[in-house]
Amino acid sequence: ETHRALEMYRACAEDDLALPVIAGEKPENERFPGAVETWSIEAMMQDGKALQAGTSHYLGTNFAHAAGIQFQDREGAQQFCHTTSWGVSTRLIGGVIMTHGDDDGLRVPPAIAPQQIVIIPMLREAPEDAELLAYCEGVRAALAGQSTLGERVRVILDKKPGKAATKRWDWVRKGAPVIIEVGPRDMAEGKLAVLRRDQLWNAENGKPAFTYPAHEEFVGRAGALLETIQTALYEEARTRRDANIRRDVADWAEVVSHFENSGKYPGWVEVEWAKPTGAVLDAVVEKLKAMKLTIRNVPRGGEAAGGTCIFTGAPATERILIARAY
Repeated sequence: ETHRALEMYRACAEDDLALPVIAGEKPENERFPGAVETWSIEAMMQDGKALQAGTSHYLGTNFAHAAGIQFQDREGAQQFCHTTSWGVSTRLIGGVIMTHGDDDGLRVPPAIAPQQIVIIPMLREAPEDAELLAYCEGVRAALAGQSTLGERVRVILDKKPGKAATKRWDWVRKGAPVIIEVGPRDMAEGKLAVLRRDQLWNAENGKPAFTYPAHEEFVGRAGALLETIQTALYEEARTRRDANIRRDVADWAEVVSHFENSGKYPGWVEVEWAKPTGAVLDAVVEKLKAMKLTIRNVPRGGEAAGGTCIFTGAPATERILIARAY
């Protein structure tokens, strides 16, 4: 049950939020009070800090003894229940913002975007507006009939008064995955001006990177485009995370050097340790605390240890992630 809940959170983070995480067991000093085991999913923000994005705890029978939670087994005897506790919080919202946001605002993964596609007609407060609105409504209806990521496409026609450029930047800041602008000329040519939020700028001219597909062509591939954006956001974050985890640190002096000399965003290090307990673990925690560091978790399914513990010099038993964290 503990691992099932952890996997539920991992899948939500990665599949829905496009938030790459590392699942693993917390060390003894990071366990939930009274738990036998605590497991977490850890995400890296753009500043290299770790965010504990969810936890799942195996409580054994400790809480059952305290609360008198029992059941009758097949032989009729009373047994104490093995219990679990797990949860995520609104910090996941912050995680999405800090992982995907850029200098222009939010970038919301299509799987969770309230509006996946926004259509902005270029209205001029003229009689021709009625025809343009009718055309845009047709585009909206056609897109709403498409599917993506297991659901119908969520699309809105923004009829609010105001300049199209102003409304566009409102939606850019809100992180809408795809923004479409439609003017009289686009309508006459049967085209759409399409802007991907994850590929906002044209690197060559510094202007918004609009493309101009035919109306029918875009409608036919809109669902696939949203899936592409979902994957692109995940892969961008995963690549950035993996590029900022050092795995070649062999001793404590290297850990200190890395976090003191790697600039403002030092990322994480993965090191080997002997899983100390008691007073030895307390000394390790104090050493880390002096550097404003914490042990995040022991990555599930990670590489086996084969060297010595960077803290004690004893034979290492597992690999741990060390980072500064929120």
